[in-house]
Amino acid sequence: MKQSCSSSPLRWLFLDLNSYFASVEQQLNPRLRGKPVAVVPVISDSTCAIAASHQAKGFGIKTGTNIGEARQRCPELILVQADHSKYVEFHEQIKRVIECYYPIEVVASIDEMGLLLDPPRQSEASALDLARQIKRGLRQRLGECITCSMGIAPNRYLAKIASDLKKPDGLTVLHIADLPDALMGWDLTDLFGIGRRMEPRLHAAGILTVQDLWHATPAELHAVWGGVGGDRFWQELHGHDLGAFPQQSRSMGHSHVLSPEFRCPPEAAVVARRLLSKAASRLRRQDWNASELSLSVKTEEKAQGAAAMRLPWPTQDTYTLMHALFELWPIVLGQVRWARIKKLSVTLYGLESVHQPKQMELFCNFRLISEEKMARQHRLSRVMDHLNQHFGRDSVALGFLPDEVKAFSGTKIAFTRIPEMEEFLE
Repeated sequence: MKQSCSSSPLRWLFLDLNSYFASVEQQLNPRLRGKPVAVVPVISDSTCAIAASHQAKGFGIKTGTNIGEARQRCPELILVQADHSKYVEFHEQIKRVIECYYPIEVVASIDEMGLLLDPPRQSEASALDLARQIKRGLRQRLGECITCSMGIAPNRYLAKIASDLKKPDGLTVLHIADLPDALMGWDLTDLFGIGRRMEPRLHAAGILTVQDLWHATPAELHAVWGGVGGDRFWQELHGHDLGAFPQQSRSMGHSHVLSPEFRCPPEAAVVARRLLSKAASRLRRQDWNASELSLSVKTEEKAQGAAAMRLPWPTQDTYTLMHALFELWPIVLGQVRWARIKKLSVTLYGLESVHQPKQMELFCNFRLISEEKMARQHRLSRVMDHLNQHFGRDSVALGFLPDEVKAFSGTKIAFTRIPEMEEFLE
């Protein structure tokens, strides 16, 4: 039985920026406007698009499309090498513009934000008026290419769905009474939270369409998900506002796919040191200590190696972390027979506040050092951070020569994390 509109106030406005990376490039370069553009990590036919303009999407080009294939579909396609610092800078400007009109409740990703509406703005007319003001503000203050699709609904999940109903530059209000008819023609995997692995499980339970999913009971979805995730999905699909799960970061790290010139072990070791140096700088900026370091690699032949080490004390000191990396490197490379490395990752675990008291490990592979030396190394690490922020990334480095790594060490935007501007200088 469908709920009435009045029983479910419109509590969320969700904003999804259209073709974000490509739109930023078109805004900055008028010659790209109105043309098919693909943003790529490197200018090469062998790479894949990480973003496509609205015009390129008309040719079936999207995130993940091979550029060689994309050029066959659209010979006029223009490739632009990604500059993630520009996208983060625009992201911060966009947030400032939006908050001239209403506070942002949640930043879901680099191009998605949610606003939790107060009672005076929960009527359809008031919510639509706010949405239109934000759209105008973005165009007037940032430019004609910065458009967004907006969804207004009783909860954040449905507001996100509503933002996908009309693209680009859409504005959709989704009431509970509109469901499931508003999603007629959608595949199950078009819904956020249903991936390729979940789809066969739904099919096995006799749920083949979005309409089937809507009419399923909480118990049926509990069984498909194998737990409370199914109950939560049912609640959100039916308009209940549950809020987000509390999350706390327990790890921090960086990974990188190496270009061919960095894949021999000596060159790959330089990459590993650079990534660890960057992670250590982030630790200090966020006032965290780490208690464990992990290193993993994958070779060109897809062999994998991994090892981890407990640190002698919770630390954010580059010297101590680099010492641990030197210990781990021969162990991991021995596992893959010192083959050429295609991808490597360094990850710091056991994050805790710097204000937690340090406790020395009784047995460890490190020579214990005095508190005075620890404090001196920590101060030196902080000084390196300040110099790099002031004079540019890698002005001062530990464990590698800066000229060895400039070709690969740029910060990138991940789906689950937006870098701070300081990271582009770390």
